[in-house]
Amino acid sequence: MTSRFPWWAVAAMAVIVGASNYLVAFPINDWLVWGALTYPLAFLVNDLVNRFWGAASARKVVYVGFGVGVLLSLSVDSIDQRIAIASGTAFLLAQLLDVAIFDKLRIGRWWVAPSVSSGVSSIVDTLLFFGIAFIGTGAPWHQWALGDLAVKWSVAALSVAVYGYLASRLTPVAGHSVSK
Repeated sequence: MTSRFPWWAVAAMAVIVGASNYLVAFPINDWLVWGALTYPLAFLVNDLVNRFWGAASARKVVYVGFGVGVLLSLSVDSIDQRIAIASGTAFLLAQLLDVAIFDKLRIGRWWVAPSVSSGVSSIVDTLLFFGIAFIGTGAPWHQWALGDLAVKWSVAALSVAVYGYLASRLTPVAGHSVSK
């Protein structure tokens, strides 16, 4: 890895947030929306940046990705502003929590930090997003939130395998400790 800032991660975050904000308006069934399938990838991006560039860079990616993602969401007419605000709030708080948890658990078995940080942060993200976006609307947001959380945990579990594969093949930036 080079020490240069991972701009690819900012672009990935912006695409993930924008796509998820658009897709959340389309239910798959009574308990799941399409945005639930794309959003959990943000945790994978965040964990990879944290591992290879450190927590400070991961926070920068969160802040820049947050700004770009919200601007993108607000610029698309079909994305409700309440959803964009809910997404931005949930994204910012959950991703920063993910960075903090991952950083505390980075030394140890390779799978612990991404599993725990993504699992806990997914709960926070789900509660904040669905609570802000849909409370008082009459939409079955409780059902969507449960379905969303189940999918986030499933995608997170698959992402841990991707994380492990990539982590075993890439070299961290000098000066950043990584999990073994």
